[in-house]
Amino acid sequence: MPELFRERLSKLLIDSKLLSQVNLDKALAIQKKRGGNLGKILIEEGFITQKNLMIILSREFSIPPINLSKYKIDPSVIKLIPEHFARHYVLVPVSKIGRRLTIATSDPLNIFAIDDIKTLTNHDADIVVATESDIKDAIETYYKSGDKQNELSKIIEEGVDEEKELELVKEDEIDMAKALEDSKEASIVKVVDLVLAEAIKKRASDIHIEPEENSLRIRYRIDGKLHETFSLPKKNQNAALARLKIMSRLDITESRLPQDGRFKIKHEQKEIDFRVSILPVTYGAKVVLRALDKSNLSVGLDKLGFLQAPLAIFNKALEKPYGMILVTGPTGSGKSTTLYSILNKLNVPETSIITVEDPVEYQLEGITQVQINPDIGLTFANGLRSLLRQSPDVIMIGEIRDFETADIAIKASLTGVLALSTLHTNDASSALTRLIDMGVEPFLIASSLVLVVAQRLCRRVCPYCKEPINISESVLKRIGVDLKRLSKEKKGPVFYKGKGCNRCDKTGYYGRMGTLETLIIDDKIRDMTMARATSDEIKDYAVKHGMRTLRDNALEKFTTGMTTLEEVLRITSD
Repeated sequence: MPELFRERLSKLLIDSKLLSQVNLDKALAIQKKRGGNLGKILIEEGFITQKNLMIILSREFSIPPINLSKYKIDPSVIKLIPEHFARHYVLVPVSKIGRRLTIATSDPLNIFAIDDIKTLTNHDADIVVATESDIKDAIETYYKSGDKQNELSKIIEEGVDEEKELELVKEDEIDMAKALEDSKEASIVKVVDLVLAEAIKKRASDIHIEPEENSLRIRYRIDGKLHETFSLPKKNQNAALARLKIMSRLDITESRLPQDGRFKIKHEQKEIDFRVSILPVTYGAKVVLRALDKSNLSVGLDKLGFLQAPLAIFNKALEKPYGMILVTGPTGSGKSTTLYSILNKLNVPETSIITVEDPVEYQLEGITQVQINPDIGLTFANGLRSLLRQSPDVIMIGEIRDFETADIAIKASLTGVLALSTLHTNDASSALTRLIDMGVEPFLIASSLVLVVAQRLCRRVCPYCKEPINISESVLKRIGVDLKRLSKEKKGPVFYKGKGCNRCDKTGYYGRMGTLETLIIDDKIRDMTMARATSDEIKDYAVKHGMRTLRDNALEKFTTGMTTLEEVLRITSD
């Protein structure tokens, strides 16, 4: 760092009260002893923050600052600067307009880097300033994802002879023998394995393989949100599909009808089941693979992220020898995981447990599981009738979809069986009116129901990059936060938001947790059900007598720093 600039930087930091003279003297002594960049030494010793240094540099040199954690860089721009170059100089290309390349760096005085960029890319360089940590995170994110795409391309190029490329034709004219032959090629096997391994590594719950006009797009659903990862050449589409069908033991010659299957792989000493759904679409067949990790079920209800109060109500209801417990919520709200966790809790040698499911997602040892097959007449209702002759103690019905299933399940719960099931409603109180709408007699509902639980999944703030934020009291008051209780219980900043880092893929979230609304069926609610009260009337009564709604539970997670305000509003928008 030039002597003149060092003096100017020191004066600016002291004048702006970001640095004391004592700490400056310490940093200068360290620089004199071992050399190096003064700004970097100040940061390493904790005398200033990266953000403060970025602001000073931006003001002094009139260089615009950039927040890379909120900026998406085009992969084609990343390719202009080799990874080793970006790591050596700690910089990253941001955008390109004509022959001008914008570069983000934390050291705008490094003229050697700027000259090398001009020589390397044959572009003029415009500089923006960013924090060193943001630049390093961007390098990890963009060059890492590029490596995966390059690895896929390399595997395909090495394994596919140009003269043997699979020629794409109309779907009904596909040469299935050719597709089968290509699916056994080492390159296709490696590509499919890489897609699966990367999904497991990124904690994806679903893999979406979608044929487009000129490519095969692959997306991962991580923490409930879809993220685009990489794409395959169109020429490999049929071979990849055939490979997945072979793994799932499906008919590779069938291309006009939907198919469902499953397969199991071992990854890093862990067995992962994949449930496969294949749907014929315009440009081929879309494949969705759902990853089912049994280790997620062994953690128990108390590890699913529920708050203690609703969890205690849940556990108390499970102690009852008979009755019905319903878990409600939309698709993707974690209902199945909750039910399987309950079954694991109840699964002891003295208890007979039988389930009727469509499909059987997790195969559990010690539990009898029946797979629905409507094509041969094995429906939920027929399966339920048959399993009741097996003298079970606990039954689980994957979903109540019609009157017949609901009627049999409720009557079974009145004869000494604990019945568990799911229902698609927005909140707990709506489950009672939904059953009545299906045609179930109100007196049967009132007699059998023990507990109704409404559930949602909200994303956790990433623990690796979370930072405190300030939210105005007017906003908190408007969304229903109890400010008096909060001021008594907490001191200092309690609200957090993820900045976005390499571990969370710049999302600011890492993992999900459940939030519950527990409706205990007491004598008053039984009377209201018999009188055919509306769901709003039942909910109003329950709230007045202590029930905490989904919004209340989500807000508590927010005020304790577990999630963000955006997540609260997203999952409780109704």
